[in-house]
Amino acid sequence: MKTRNDAGEGLRRRKGATGRKPLRGVEELVAAEPLAGVRGWPERFGGWAAHVAVAPEFQATTTQLCGLFPYVAGAGSPTVGTPVGRHLLHGEAVCLDPLAWCRAGLVTNPGAFVLGQPGTGKSTLVKRLVTGAVATGTTPIILGDTKPDYTELVEHLGGQVIRIGRGLDRVNPLDSGPLGGVLRSLTGPRAETLRAEVRGRRLSLLLALCTLVRESRITNAEEVVLGKAIDFLDRRLDVEPSVPDVLVALEEGPQELWSAARTSTEQDYRREVRDLVFALDLLCHGSLAGVFDGPTTRPLDLDAPAISVDISRVGAAGDKLLTAAMLCTWSYAYGTVDAAEAAGGPRRSYLGVMDELWRALRGAPGLVEHADALTRLSRAKGMGTIMITHSLSDLDALPTEEDRAKARGFVDRSAITILAGLPPRELARVHEITPLTGPEQQLVTSWSAPETWQPGARHPGRGKYLIKTGERLGLPVQLTLVGAEHALYDTDRAIRKEVAR
Repeated sequence: MKTRNDAGEGLRRRKGATGRKPLRGVEELVAAEPLAGVRGWPERFGGWAAHVAVAPEFQATTTQLCGLFPYVAGAGSPTVGTPVGRHLLHGEAVCLDPLAWCRAGLVTNPGAFVLGQPGTGKSTLVKRLVTGAVATGTTPIILGDTKPDYTELVEHLGGQVIRIGRGLDRVNPLDSGPLGGVLRSLTGPRAETLRAEVRGRRLSLLLALCTLVRESRITNAEEVVLGKAIDFLDRRLDVEPSVPDVLVALEEGPQELWSAARTSTEQDYRREVRDLVFALDLLCHGSLAGVFDGPTTRPLDLDAPAISVDISRVGAAGDKLLTAAMLCTWSYAYGTVDAAEAAGGPRRSYLGVMDELWRALRGAPGLVEHADALTRLSRAKGMGTIMITHSLSDLDALPTEEDRAKARGFVDRSAITILAGLPPRELARVHEITPLTGPEQQLVTSWSAPETWQPGARHPGRGKYLIKTGERLGLPVQLTLVGAEHALYDTDRAIRKEVAR
C-alpha cells in the first residue's frame, strides 16, 4: 500500500531531479497517470483547494461590454416597440410594435397579420401588444371581440367596453359619429369632401349588410337607388339616418328614387326595389332585429386608454348577426378615428385589432370587397392594424375565387407576418406570400403538435412565434408571461372550469 510520502516521492520522480516537469509527447501524455482535478493535487504544495467559489456574473449592454470583451455579436433584433419575448437562438430581448416599426423605417406600413393554430397563443401575443400600446400612448381598439378575449384586459387597463347585443348596446350602421359633428362645423370645399366621405361610408356598409342578408350581391341598379335614398335622407333629416329611415324612404318612393330606378310608374318602381325592401326589412324586423335598427346608444370614447367592442352575445344568435356586428363595428370605429383626424386636434395613434377575421368575410359573396373598403380608408392615416386568423385555409373557404384573391390581399398588404404553430401544408401556402427558409418552416412545424401522447404535456408551440418582414430572416421569439398577465391573458379558463365540473 502506497503511503502519502511514497506518493510525494513518485511525484518528484515524475517531475525529475530539478523539480521541473520534462517535455513529453502526445503518446506519453495519454499513458501518464490522471492529471489533477479542478481542485489540484491532494498533497502538500499540490494546489489543493477545499472550496472553489463561483465566478461573479455581470450583465450589460453590448455597447458597454465590448470594451471588456470585444467578441460579442447579437442577432440584430429590433429594440423598438413592446418587448414580446426573447430570441430563441440568442436570448436577446425582441420588441414589436407595427406603428413604432413603421416610424423607425423597419417596415413600410403599420399592418400585422397573425396566423396560428388554436391554442398556440395568438391572443396572448396580441394582448401583450395591446398592453404595450397603452403604455406608449397609443389607443388600442378591439374591433369586435367575439369570445370575448380582451374585455377583462381592457377593463383592467381602465378602458371602455361596449357590449353589443339585443337588450344591450346598439350600433347604428349609418351613424357618422363624430364625423357628423365635424361636418356641421365646416364650409366650402372641405365640407363637400367630408360629406362625400360620410356618404361613401354609409353606402358601403349598407351594401355589405344587404349582401349579407340576401347572401348574394346587390345589383348596380339597387346600389344607385340606395345611394339616392341616403342623399334624400341627408337633406330631409336633422338627425343621423338609420336603417328603418332608409326602409321608409324606399317604401314611400319619392320622385327622386323613381328617377334613380329608371322607372316611370309606381308599379315598375315597386318591382325594381322589391328585393331591396325585403333585405332592409330583415335588418329591422328579422333575425337581426334589435341590434342595428336604431340610434347608437354608446359612442366610442377615444379619450379612454383602450376600447373593446364586445360582440360575444351577438355570436350566440348566429353567424349572420355576428358578421353584421363586425362590419358595423369596423365602420363605426374607423369613422370615429377619421373624425378625430378631421377635427384637427392633437395627432394620436390608434391600433385596431381584428380577431377572427375569417368570420366577417365568409357570410356572403362580395363581403371581402366591402370589408376592404372599410379598412383601407384608415391605412392612409397611419392607423396600425392587427388581423388574426387560424390559417390561410380560412380565407380559401370564401364563396368565390374573386373573394379569395382579395382576402389574400389582406396578408400581402401587411408588412409584418407573425406565425405561431402551423402544419407543413399551411406553411407551404404561406411561403407563396411571405418567403420562408427551410429551417424556418421546420421550426414553425415543430411547434404545431406535441411529440408524445402524454396527458398534461405543455404544447410545444405555446408562446412561440416567428416574426417575418419581407425577405429578412425571421425572428423566433419565446414569450413569457409576468405578473398579472397570467390571469389577464388566460383564454383557457372556461375549458378548465368545464373539466373541473
